[in-house]
Amino acid sequence: MSELDRIVATTREVLARRREQFPAHLLLEQCEPRRATDDERSFLDALRATGLSVIAEHKRSSPSAGTIREDLALADVVRAYERGGAAALSVLTEESRFGGTLADLGAARAASSLPILRKDFIVDTYQVLEAYAAGADAILLIVAALTTNELRRLHLDATELGLDVLVEVHDRLECELAAELGAPVIGVNNRDLKTLQVDTRRALELRSLLPAGTVTVAESGYSRAEQLEELAEAGIDAVLIGETLMRAADPGAALSALRAGVPL
Repeated sequence: MSELDRIVATTREVLARRREQFPAHLLLEQCEPRRATDDERSFLDALRATGLSVIAEHKRSSPSAGTIREDLALADVVRAYERGGAAALSVLTEESRFGGTLADLGAARAASSLPILRKDFIVDTYQVLEAYAAGADAILLIVAALTTNELRRLHLDATELGLDVLVEVHDRLECELAAELGAPVIGVNNRDLKTLQVDTRRALELRSLLPAGTVTVAESGYSRAEQLEELAEAGIDAVLIGETLMRAADPGAALSALRAGVPL
């Protein structure tokens, strides 16, 4: 069993307990206050801005890196990212291996005006509702973690709620599935979810397989200004960076330096 399989299995177990403790109809009621506000932030529009947009990620730990950072308050991190020029935020909410919580979404929304991606292993509509109620503007759907029918249903459920979706792929077949879905935003994860190894050439190699007009995101393994320059030259729209920024003494200054082409 791969690490992805283990995480998805854990996710389904935890989700079953949450659904039993807090049924979906109560979660739907929690969505209503947000529907009445006009605080909508477009994740898609943020990535369509001129130049290479940066999605700056808050991540306390991961299976590949272990503990990354625990001494910084989430609000301080996301405010620093906004000062550093991030176009959007990614907030890990998976608890068992990444140390995140759903409450982190609300904390990030209160501290920053940037659109927020819920980064998690979403396998059920219940989690889509959770994301909306907790303050996310977009969700991640990992093609490798879902059946084709699940992917289509969850993508539709999210868009009907007004959430943007980052559809994540890792290989040629997954690119084809995402393209058939008509996903406006597709992210190429350079990390092999079976071995956890990273190849930062993957996003560059798979970029040509995505339909024209697709907003493309390169994910995992980026830490140098020259890598970002190469992505921009290849026509990639955005890059997601987490661990490099979280390990920096000043995450906002580190982001600003990367965007300015300054080596860290």
